[in-house]
Amino acid sequence: MVSPKLVEVGRHRNIEVIAPAEVIRIEGEKGNFTAYVKKHPRYVDVDKCIACGLCSEKCPAKATDAYNQGLIKRKAIYIPYAQAIPFKYVIDRNRCIYFKKKGRCKACEKCCPADAINFEDQEEEMVINTGAVILSAGARTFDPVDLEAYYHHQQHPDVVTSLEFERILSTSGPTGGKLLRPSDNSKPHRIAWLQCIGSRDLTRCGNGYCSSICCMSAIKEAMIAKEHSHGQIECTVFYMDIRTVSKDYEKYYLRARESAGVRFIKSRIHAIDAAEPSSEIRIRYARESGGIEEEFFDMVVLSIGLSAPASIHRLAEQFRIDLNPYNFAATEAFKPQETSRPGIYACGSIQGPKDIPESITAASAAAFAAGSGLAQARGTLAKQAPPLDDIDVPEHSTRIAVFVCCCGVNIAGAVDVEALTAYAAGLPKVIHSGVSVFACSQDAQKHMREIIQEKGVNRVVVAACSPKTHGEIFMDNLKAAGLNRYLFEMANIRNQDSWVHTNDPEEATRKAKDLVRMAVSRCATLTPLHEKKIPIHQRALVVGGGVAGMNAALGLADQGFEVALIEKEEQLGGLAARIPHTIDGTDVGRYIDNLVRRVKDHPEIQVLTQTLIVQFSGYKGNFTTEVLVGPGMYERKINHGVAIIATGATEYQPTEYAYGTHPGIMTQLELGAYLKTNACRELHRVVMIQCVGSRTDANPDCSKVCCQTAVKNALALKQQNPEVDICVLYRDVRTYGLLEDYYTEARRLGVYFVRYDPDDPPMVDTSPGNGIQVSFQNHVLGRRITLQADRVVLSAGMQASDTEELASIMKLGRNAQGFLVEAHVKLKPVDMPTEGLFACGTAQGPKTISESISQAGAAVSRATTFLSRPFLTLSAITAKVASEQCAACLICVRTCPFKVPVINADGVSEIDEARCRGCGVCAAECPAKAIALNWYEDNQLLSKVDALLEGVL
Repeated sequence: MVSPKLVEVGRHRNIEVIAPAEVIRIEGEKGNFTAYVKKHPRYVDVDKCIACGLCSEKCPAKATDAYNQGLIKRKAIYIPYAQAIPFKYVIDRNRCIYFKKKGRCKACEKCCPADAINFEDQEEEMVINTGAVILSAGARTFDPVDLEAYYHHQQHPDVVTSLEFERILSTSGPTGGKLLRPSDNSKPHRIAWLQCIGSRDLTRCGNGYCSSICCMSAIKEAMIAKEHSHGQIECTVFYMDIRTVSKDYEKYYLRARESAGVRFIKSRIHAIDAAEPSSEIRIRYARESGGIEEEFFDMVVLSIGLSAPASIHRLAEQFRIDLNPYNFAATEAFKPQETSRPGIYACGSIQGPKDIPESITAASAAAFAAGSGLAQARGTLAKQAPPLDDIDVPEHSTRIAVFVCCCGVNIAGAVDVEALTAYAAGLPKVIHSGVSVFACSQDAQKHMREIIQEKGVNRVVVAACSPKTHGEIFMDNLKAAGLNRYLFEMANIRNQDSWVHTNDPEEATRKAKDLVRMAVSRCATLTPLHEKKIPIHQRALVVGGGVAGMNAALGLADQGFEVALIEKEEQLGGLAARIPHTIDGTDVGRYIDNLVRRVKDHPEIQVLTQTLIVQFSGYKGNFTTEVLVGPGMYERKINHGVAIIATGATEYQPTEYAYGTHPGIMTQLELGAYLKTNACRELHRVVMIQCVGSRTDANPDCSKVCCQTAVKNALALKQQNPEVDICVLYRDVRTYGLLEDYYTEARRLGVYFVRYDPDDPPMVDTSPGNGIQVSFQNHVLGRRITLQADRVVLSAGMQASDTEELASIMKLGRNAQGFLVEAHVKLKPVDMPTEGLFACGTAQGPKTISESISQAGAAVSRATTFLSRPFLTLSAITAKVASEQCAACLICVRTCPFKVPVINADGVSEIDEARCRGCGVCAAECPAKAIALNWYEDNQLLSKVDALLEGVL
């Protein structure tokens, strides 16, 4: 996943990568900063280095490999990791060998064919003028050396950190992806994961917060360990609370526990017994009932938390920004990317622990925040690609180049790439065949362009991984070389070959030859295709008037784009309008009122309430939405280039725990309203029940906000009435990230937290004369407890708004719970599968207000990439109809999932190439063979079949 992003950054005309470097200071103000940057010497000339590897091969000096967490050594001249950008060597001068008489050994300098070594390289100071600054310095992992007396990480080689275990599992790691114990390279049979090492531990390490990522990381690692061993390994996770809070995470946890057989034991391990480096590791732990047990393991993985960057205080001083108590960059709840200094923004885990989707969302939101302040100057300094005409390809001259990728050991570990390259060289019409470690790397892409131009190549085959993830990279590279991008074919020798035949290199190599032969055969049939440019309606439609929708509308409007904001209810505000304050005490109502006022007063925003979408058509950049507006339901058409879906969510209406039968039984939102009356001063006992409508068979996911809402309201109750008894009945307390401090404070104030088993949930009795009684099993006491309560508060989950009809009209994907499905959960968390459509806020899944605002900013950032362009370039892969063969049978009309084909006035099928998605369903179904799909025509596909049969016959 990371490789395409690295390549995209490395070759982007408007991104300058300066490495290794650091900012010394920054002066100026928002819109006009001057950054002083110190560029450190790498002692290798980047312009000359061809990354051939001879220097590293000859280098006699070794050093600890930080990338592989010190598990192996690297050379003193090295590339930090296999897909690094820039893909150039760097010298670690501190590890160079010196001789008393000769001085530095200079073996690398002597063997470098490009004369790229420069030991006289000096530090360089650069001055950069910029309008905005984004801090994304990340976080560092907790070093368990401070807890060595407890966990023996330094002493016992088989006690590893979670990051070290990640490298062991990686194919580019120290064991080539084989799961082996560091002590003796044997296969482990029992592995334990210990959670919260360096997190939720204010006493021993000073980090009172939850690191958010550790639970999912441990579950993922246990699952991969199971896969590596084909299930012949016992994986045990010792935990305090399982915090799988994000979308679909709970389902993954359930699969690990119930299908994969990963054991989960609720117990915090204070210390382990690992006295002898060659011995098994003993873990003694306490059960909830108080009994002590012990088990022995071959390996122990410490799930280490995240800490602020080591350089954070220097950064804070240089950039003059505030830090929070844990030394992360401080930002406000309702301005989640803005630091204390205007014009300087933060994203990712420099703000606090975050997982990948949250980090990418925050990055896009920071880009929006920075870009909105510079909207007037947009494009004035942008570098444009020079227009290139495609090289003329003679009709009867086919010159094919084949590039074979090793993909590190992903392919080369199973396929004999040298033999495959030699085989490809002998195929018909192939004039060049070469191999590269990573064909998608920046250096390999440059080499590919040089070969195309030097040898007059007019068609290209890349034998590598999946065209779904990497095809566009190579096609863009052809375009940069002056070749039509559709004269390209890809053989997937990784997903379809090396990964399938890992244990059979001979079969993997044979199959790779078949796949390459088929790809070469098809490539010879390809002809240039030409793309069409279409204008864009520089207007946006935002569906939903809650916090996310209003922020999205303002984000676009403030940049000068017209916005139509539609809301089905009479008022704007959404679910957040029912929330009195955030957990840190910020007034939500005041924020909503201000947001509504700004939206209604904005000259570029048209607000349409009580509005329903009844028809949706068009394609990216050119959509038309028909709506019914107001009580009178008058019809209106809205033309727009993009749409942001922010339909929000609702509170689950409980059917359990006697809700609705007694006025003293309420939801957390209802309690929030009740707190405003100050009537809680008369209460003696309040019982809260968690996971109502969440983590159930009907809704297996966690609703994310319930635990913090319970803690928030418990603290508010205690503030108004310190004597009230509060008991929270929970399954796992999920106050992730910096919310942990509030959970700690609630316990300090005397709020009781008692865990219950979902198979034996609490019982609520409202029999006449008994008031409200709540009974539950106390695991610590080993007995059932009954409490008399004045109020029972149900932490009702978050459920998606009713969007079934809207999803049908706009062709939006939804999961089983009704939340919108994004294009890619990690790489495109706000993009919908249909280009030009974006989702944000709780329409996509349960979120806090701050997270919804951040995601709204991310959606605006993505939408702006469309709206800021005057036109779009459409793919040439579209269906076309041979009208003389069409029988107007309507099969294409009925089968097209996007409703594109129509029967025109001439009585034959017509396909709008601007709307066609190139799926090929119509071409496959047409009985008269009147429809063909560009780039996938019959002769092109059948050529692959014929080539395959050549190898069989």
